[in-house]
Amino acid sequence: MPADDVTMTFGGNATMLLRIGPFTLLTDPNFLHRGQRAYLGKGLWAKRLTEPALQPTQLPALDGIVLSHLHADHWDRIATRSLPKSTPVLTTPAAAQALTRRGFSATADLRPWESHEFSRDGRTLRITSAPGVHGPGPMAKLLPPVMGSVLELVEGGTVSWRGYISGDTIFRPFLGEVLERFGRLDVVVPHLGGTKALGVTVTMDGRQGADLVELLKPPVTVPVHFDDYSRFRSPLGEFVAEVAKRKLPGEIRTVHRGERISLR
Repeated sequence: MPADDVTMTFGGNATMLLRIGPFTLLTDPNFLHRGQRAYLGKGLWAKRLTEPALQPTQLPALDGIVLSHLHADHWDRIATRSLPKSTPVLTTPAAAQALTRRGFSATADLRPWESHEFSRDGRTLRITSAPGVHGPGPMAKLLPPVMGSVLELVEGGTVSWRGYISGDTIFRPFLGEVLERFGRLDVVVPHLGGTKALGVTVTMDGRQGADLVELLKPPVTVPVHFDDYSRFRSPLGEFVAEVAKRKLPGEIRTVHRGERISLR
């Protein structure tokens, strides 16, 4: 199988165009431009600091969209207006319900460890929801439920590639259940940034991201979600430095907006 059989084109923030064998997925579609604001609910806003590298007009036909949660820096008003309403959207029950109200007719509400499959040409792409915690403690009432995603390419009954996208979660030891349930991962894509809301950290900072790498031990880690919005407090360099300080195994494969890289 060619090395570029699984690739990611980075659109910025948590937006990725994934080509996994014959399948094409989009994650967390965020097309807001630099200077525009994303509403996070409960009176919370974030200002975009960067220009996105992908817009809806640039997208190929999609098999589906994987959405961590319904915050406007992950699904914005441009996504609602521009993405085909018949595209399958795999997300949390709360987000699926809200998107159905917005006219999206093929939402799949996945609870933790539930899966959805796409099949084509004798190959299957299986997406399984993994738990996460966006709002710790009392913040759980202010922030929406989130999910991570385990993506598996299955050929002839065998998994030929497996990746984990953390979604907007802080680090918790229970994230190790991904490894316990699925086995070795080929790549981990952590949502970083050390996002602050009301003074509370609600996504992994550099230290927590390194904790995740130490826990899951992937051969490749591709960090996203680290410098696009005003609420991010932990730059990518903090994560890279912490991983190096701990001498953790595996490769940190950084990606620039608009760049296409292999996820093998």
